Amino acid sequence: MQGLFFETDTGVRMVLRLLVVLLGFWTAWRTGKAVAEGWGVYAQAVIYTLLLCLAMRFLHYALFQGPMLDGFYYLIDAVTLLAFATAGYRVRRTGQMVHNYYWLYEKTSPFSWKKKD
Repeated sequence: MQGLFFETDTGVRMVLRLLVVLLGFWTAWRTGKAVAEGWGVYAQAVIYTLLLCLAMRFLHYALFQGPMLDGFYYLIDAVTLLAFATAGYRVRRTGQMVHNYYWLYEKTSPFSWKKKD
């Protein structure tokens, strides 16, 4: 049945890997954004992202027979997912500060704001 729709298993696995990676990046972005929307501190985003890393390691283990509890791969996942979570957190927090306190702050970049003069 496998050869009916796809020529080889490697093409399907690569597409599936890409989907899992994109799912992880999007979930990390939404995690950071959700913490910022609740006016939570950045440490909450870090904790939630580290838990998300465990879920991602499980997906790699269950779908691709990768190592489950390997510190090196967990660290790689943690760094990349923390980058996306941090970006989501900072973009949302900048929007909150600029829109809720428009008389005090102005946007300087998607990730920062400054006091108005």
